Amino acid sequence: MRPSGRDLSEMRAVSIETGVTKHAEGSCLIRMGDTHVLCTASLEERVPPFIKGSGQGWVTAEYGMLPRSTSSRMRREAQAGKQGGRTVEIQRLIGRALRAGVDRNALGERQITVDCDVIQADGGTRCASITGGWVALRLAVNKLMKAGDVITDPLVSEVAAISCGIYAGQPVLDMDYPEDSEAGTDGNFILRGDGRLIEVQMSAEGSTFSRDEMGRLMDLAEKGVSELVAAQRAAVA
Repeated sequence: MRPSGRDLSEMRAVSIETGVTKHAEGSCLIRMGDTHVLCTASLEERVPPFIKGSGQGWVTAEYGMLPRSTSSRMRREAQAGKQGGRTVEIQRLIGRALRAGVDRNALGERQITVDCDVIQADGGTRCASITGGWVALRLAVNKLMKAGDVITDPLVSEVAAISCGIYAGQPVLDMDYPEDSEAGTDGNFILRGDGRLIEVQMSAEGSTFSRDEMGRLMDLAEKGVSELVAAQRAAVA
């Protein structure tokens, strides 16, 4: 039995509310159970120096957790004077995941920055950030297309992510914190809406896993991502 009472292949309740901030070109609040992330997409008519003059655009991301997104207050990273290694790793993951669904030539020489701010954390914050980040990106690109600034849609597919793991000896979908903290195997799966894999992160946290178990987790991830993609499409329709 899972702590939440969910079936092994059952997702947490997912909701995506769009247009939640006034100034960002695209924004949403994604809720996956008790994990809530505010995602905003900001458009700039410039690109990083390393691709300037290439005709290609760029999509990047930043990630952070609010001090009381967790059960006890965390110190703001700004107070420490630098970002922690976990933060840097996660925002790089979000950026490269989102770029896998973008035709950067069609985007043109402009940059979209997706900011993902965790309001409340209960496991799977990076996955929620990627899933919500795509929605914010989609809304920002829609404004570009409506204005006629881009002719061809630069988003080639949705991008969504889900966590799966082996908890109490059973493969489970969409782990919350109680499961994530005790999982024998932990995995994050990032896929495009067309089913193409972007990235898989799997590690044995407390016990090793078999190839068969890896395949079962992949099956769960495909099911979960298909549900998230449906939610993304409904949010931006």
